[in-house]
Amino acid sequence: MKLRQLVLEKAIVTGMKSPKRDECIGELLDALMKGAAFKPAHRDDFLKAVIKREKKGSTGFGHGVAVPHVKTLEVKKCVAAIGLHPAGLDFNALDRQPVHAIFLLLSPEDKPELHLAAMEGLFSILSQEQFRKFLRQAKTVADVVTLLEEADANPLVR
Repeated sequence: MKLRQLVLEKAIVTGMKSPKRDECIGELLDALMKGAAFKPAHRDDFLKAVIKREKKGSTGFGHGVAVPHVKTLEVKKCVAAIGLHPAGLDFNALDRQPVHAIFLLLSPEDKPELHLAAMEGLFSILSQEQFRKFLRQAKTVADVVTLLEEADANPLVR
């Protein structure tokens, strides 16, 4: 799955500042909502679902990255937001290190194959140290979009 098709440009948030995980997740949901990824009436339900998922086990998989996600019938295709937190955020990551990049994924519950393809695409690129390094250096939405486009154009680099 192409990252540029997955990530909603209007939902790329650079310079996140909140020291709290749940507030950052809420900020990314707000960005997705403003980008028309879902109806505003579902925002609080999505937040509760993502937090419930985090309580089962952190989606902070290490190396400064977290991929919180939720499956819902309220979206028809996978959509993601990206949040960059320059100072780092406690996400209860597996390596106990701060998280600097959050990829929030919403997937249609009735299409598990789309969720798996999206997660595979995200983890494939996020497992690359060079991508994570450049992502951490990104300062603008345009910087992030360029990185995503380069990742899509060079699938062998993954």
